[in-house]
Amino acid sequence: MRPDIAKVALGAEMFIPWEHISSTVRIIKKLKKEGYAIVSLEQSERSVLYNKIKFSKNKKIVLIVGNEVRGLSKKILELSDIVMEIPMRGSKESLNVSVAFGIAAYALTNNL
Repeated sequence: MRPDIAKVALGAEMFIPWEHISSTVRIIKKLKKEGYAIVSLEQSERSVLYNKIKFSKNKKIVLIVGNEVRGLSKKILELSDIVMEIPMRGSKESLNVSVAFGIAAYALTNNL
């Protein structure tokens, strides 16, 4: 039990399985072999708008979000099947990572 997670999860950590993985690249390679589609949330040259991505209902999907300041590494983006982007208006080009995750997760599950 980690107090920092319990503070923000408000009990959800008791019902939703989670684990800490030390190598993102290693777990991406493992999950790809298991048939997961790897979707990374980032702005890049190959990003696809969040509302344009569609998967079949049976497709297993992993959504990867990065650090709010540094984003995701080039290696993670290279390993991703899709790089998803949430369009931004105005002078800021980033969202709080929890807000961005919520938008992306909703879009992915709503488009199944």
